[in-house]
Amino acid sequence: MADYQHRTLETRRGIEFDVREAGEGKDLVFLHGLTGLLEDEPLLDSLSRHFHVLAPTWPGFGVEEGEEKIEDMLDFSLHGLDILDALEVDRPDLVGHSLGGMVAAEMACLQNARIDRLALLAPYGLFLDEDPIADAFATIPFDLPALLFADSEAGQKILTAGFDFTNNEALTNFMVANARRMGTAGKVLFPIPNRRLSKRLYRLSAQTLIVWGSEDALIPSVYGDHWKKRIDRAESVEVAGAGHMLTCERPAEVFEALLKFLG
Repeated sequence: MADYQHRTLETRRGIEFDVREAGEGKDLVFLHGLTGLLEDEPLLDSLSRHFHVLAPTWPGFGVEEGEEKIEDMLDFSLHGLDILDALEVDRPDLVGHSLGGMVAAEMACLQNARIDRLALLAPYGLFLDEDPIADAFATIPFDLPALLFADSEAGQKILTAGFDFTNNEALTNFMVANARRMGTAGKVLFPIPNRRLSKRLYRLSAQTLIVWGSEDALIPSVYGDHWKKRIDRAESVEVAGAGHMLTCERPAEVFEALLKFLG
């Protein structure tokens, strides 16, 4: 595991956030998805050996408060840009996973000049009636591993690492934290993740990489083709044997694709 430093910063809007930081080189900002930043993030470990990795936490996903100030997609996107200001980074590479990928794409549509290259890992943001996205909000926490991982048994171990569910207090804390995360994400993803991003993707001029797990049960891999078609300077990679949590399930393959793209 990389030797991470943790800092608590504050945006100009007054929202505090934790940032996990490691490595040297070009700035790379990683925006996490529905599960937040896990204790063990092998993809970030690998990236930190080549880049200066900065991984902030969204409101509602950490100990810091502020999720009440995030009401819609515009709030999320502007908060992401405020994070870049607080981090004092100049044209970083931006990598977003899941929810973080959706926000990263919106940020690029708003201010292309703020980022260099963009990598989207199984992003939310589009919705196809013929290939609907599974409803994570109707899924009880104990069924999430099967939705997020190709290997649900391994996924359960990853998501519940460090939790003793025979302890009522630990179980309660886990359920409350999960409800808080999903409540924040639901502001832009519920009932369906369609916030008209498709109408704005014509503004996205950054060179973009789309990465998808072939076994994604949450957002079908066919969405990768639709993202690629809507972005002028996009290329795509499909990772075999990976579900939605491809960052944990196939970190080596995702890292290889990112390193080839980002240089």
